[in-house]
Amino acid sequence: MVGIGFRKDFAADLLQSNAIQPAFIEVAPENWIGIGGYWKKLFRQALEQYPLFTHGLSLSIGSPDELDLVFLQKIKDFLRDTNAQLYSEHLSYSKCDNAHLYDLLPIPFTMDAVKHVSQRIRTVQDFLERKIAIEIVSYYTPVAPEMEEIDFINAILANADCELLLDVNNIYVNSFNHRYDARAFIDRLPLERVRYIHMAGHEQVAEDLIIDTHGEAIIDPVYELFAYAMQKLNRDVPVLLERDFNIPELATLQHEIERLQTIKTNSINQSAYAAA
Repeated sequence: MVGIGFRKDFAADLLQSNAIQPAFIEVAPENWIGIGGYWKKLFRQALEQYPLFTHGLSLSIGSPDELDLVFLQKIKDFLRDTNAQLYSEHLSYSKCDNAHLYDLLPIPFTMDAVKHVSQRIRTVQDFLERKIAIEIVSYYTPVAPEMEEIDFINAILANADCELLLDVNNIYVNSFNHRYDARAFIDRLPLERVRYIHMAGHEQVAEDLIIDTHGEAIIDPVYELFAYAMQKLNRDVPVLLERDFNIPELATLQHEIERLQTIKTNSINQSAYAAA
């Protein structure tokens, strides 16, 4: 199944039109916790029509600050009250010295960071009483790396015993910017941990630099990398089409949803045929 982010830009149209037909919706919990009035009513209508997946922005799992247990309790209540199917977050940090930085900053690729982040993920999972899926984020410069990115990610997944959100566009962006083979990177991931997939567009701003924007259409090489990932997975995994701004006509989004579903179905079928 392929879903869409529930954006206020087109929330009413999504509920009232047949122009777009996602299998589920996704929200950032912090954008909807405690909301009232018109938007609360609209969100409740959406929950009656669609399963909910969630993707957080404020957990700041890599931060040196103590975990915010008051915030985590709000997340736990929200996940319960909305019957959310999944809670995912970013392998990054966004808060330091109690100041919100309003960005998703990369964590140093070090063993100390592996231990720190893994313990925090385990604490969050124990508190929420569920596993969470961690997203490999896009980054533009490594911070004091002592190990390879893939080894850093795999060590956290193993030590935290958490699930993986595979953002295919992020892998493509990082492979382009840091000059590595995206397919080889996917080959080395523990794909049995993949619980959720994100697909999005980006913008190339220089000959050697791509920015992850979520504001453009998905390009063919990212679709091709998605097909490769699905063949390697060889199982059905929920896929989200991310579009945060420059929102096109709903029919255009529906076309992307259908293309993702077709690629996913064909890739799984091809893998099954090859294994037979």
